[in-house]
Amino acid sequence: MTALPTGTAPRTGEPPADGADTARLYREHLAVGRAVLGEVLGGMVETRSEGAWVHTEDGRRHLDFGGYGVFILGHRHPAVTAAVHRQIDAHPLATRVFLEPVAARAAAALAAHTPVGLDRVHFVNSGAEATEAGLKLARAHGHTALISTVGGYHGKTLGALSVTANPTYQDPFRPLLPDGAAVPFGDREALAEALARFGERACVIVEPVQGEGGVRIPPPGYLADVGRLCRTHGAFLIVDEIQTGLGRLGSWWGVDTENVRPDVLLVGKGLSGGVVPVAAMVATDEAYAPFSRDPYLHTSTFAASPLACAAALAAVEAMDREDVPGRARTLGIRLLHGVRTACTPYTGGLVRDVRGRGLLIGLEFGVEQAVGELILELVGRGVLVNHSLNAGRVLRLTPPAVVTDEELRLFLTALSEALHAVATRLG
Repeated sequence: MTALPTGTAPRTGEPPADGADTARLYREHLAVGRAVLGEVLGGMVETRSEGAWVHTEDGRRHLDFGGYGVFILGHRHPAVTAAVHRQIDAHPLATRVFLEPVAARAAAALAAHTPVGLDRVHFVNSGAEATEAGLKLARAHGHTALISTVGGYHGKTLGALSVTANPTYQDPFRPLLPDGAAVPFGDREALAEALARFGERACVIVEPVQGEGGVRIPPPGYLADVGRLCRTHGAFLIVDEIQTGLGRLGSWWGVDTENVRPDVLLVGKGLSGGVVPVAAMVATDEAYAPFSRDPYLHTSTFAASPLACAAALAAVEAMDREDVPGRARTLGIRLLHGVRTACTPYTGGLVRDVRGRGLLIGLEFGVEQAVGELILELVGRGVLVNHSLNAGRVLRLTPPAVVTDEELRLFLTALSEALHAVATRLG
């Protein structure tokens, strides 16, 4: 795949003319590595989107089965974009002096769908900020010993990085937060041992399904056991549903299937409605008490902005109205079956495993090279997917719940062709 031809260099302030100009600006002002990656993928420049599709400047369109879990409602859902347009015209940013009604309504809408007792909503700008808020809230209660899981991913800001147990991202920034341990995901006994060591000082953070960890699904009853062990030892429990929540797994939350109520639930990605970045930390009354008493204890200038909260409110209402969890569950069953069928000829060789829940599906390969090769083959066929940051041999699918039957068929056809091409090339 070759880069697009170079156009006339833009004058200052004008948008870049094509992929080559954009890559040049990336090299000069953003990141060289990101420019190289863009060129490897064909040097295309994305310019607009709608539903399950992303359009590039050269006139092509690409079926988005990636998006890192953000676009559960697809791109530019009409209800969300309309709400954001109205808010821009009325009052996009607040003074933070008076009370602001959009944040209050968005918090009420989100709390109406969280597990019982999780009613306190603290809006932030990103998933990593939600993690930071949760860790700080735990420390406000004296829970300073962090227990995370191997392969877990919770963000790359300094506190969040301390519980993202991957040396690739952690080692350049050590020392991180002290008093931590990473236990194998799904291992009840290892968690019990760590909790016995740290006792009431412990703060446990866990995902219902590890997304960046390679779509790793724990054994049945694991989350319930995590909740029980935390209660037994007096530990603080944070469940990270930034990627798994808001219908992605075929239920509103991953904890729903085992009736777990954590002290803190982290929400993000889909909360944006695919339009404006926004995330949240949702807590019980008891857990949130330190932040509730002193609203200046943990703040951010742009957190809970009317613009972001308008997007969040519209997104939650659309998910409820359109039964996004139900659609994700039904579509996910069909997609998982179709992917497994496409992978059957290569199972045990090129493909080691296909697993998933709802619209979070992972294809694990025997060699890491296969993931990059398959991504390139799919891009060439007009399909976007993601790799997994904490699992180099796993290709990840996080399509929107708005995918049509025809779009599903297009994806499965492209996947079958791409798998054949990669299998032939890698022998």
